[in-house]
Parts: sequence; structure tokens; C-alpha cells
Amino acid sequence: MRTTVEASGGFGRPPMERTEQIARLYEEAREVALELGQELAEGGTGGGSDGNFTAALGVPTLDGLGAIGDGAHALHEHIDIETMPARAALVAGLIGRIK
Repeated sequence: MRTTVEASGGFGRPPMERTEQIARLYEEAREVALELGQELAEGGTGGGSDGNFTAALGVPTLDGLGAIGDGAHALHEHIDIETMPARAALVAGLIGRIK
């Protein structure tokens, strides 16, 4: 007996490209982080988020400002509760700067 597999699909999210507006928003976030005594590194991943959609619409979007942790969508997924107040202060400070 023979078995066959048929696969189909495609890309379901547009790419989240680093635009000039996104770079400026990141710089604002980095400045807030520095004022709070935090470091905010810029990086990229191979994944996708809802931010892909907003960025594709031309809305300056930063992804990854949520809780700090590890193991997204895995059995060992967790967040570092002790870092949550500092992260909330960073996000609140950035929101306060957005014009």
C-alpha cells in the first residue's frame, strides 16, 4: 500500500519591514528605556505577529514590547514576573511621547 501527502498553503502575513517611521519609533522607545535605566535592543525574528498587518498599512509598529520571558507557544513558555513593572513603565513612557 502506498501513501501520499498533499500540502498546500502560503504566506498569511505581509512582511514587517523596517521603515523610516518604524526606526524613529524605535529610537523613541530606546530613549525612554535609557531614561528608565533599561536597555532596549533592536532585533528581528523569523516569526510573525499582528504587527505585520499594522506595519503593512503604514502604521509605525514595534513588536516585542510585551512581557519578557522565553519559550513562546511551547510547553516551557513562561514570563519573568519581576520584569513586568519595568516593562509597563517603558510602554507607558513611549505612549506618553507619541504625538
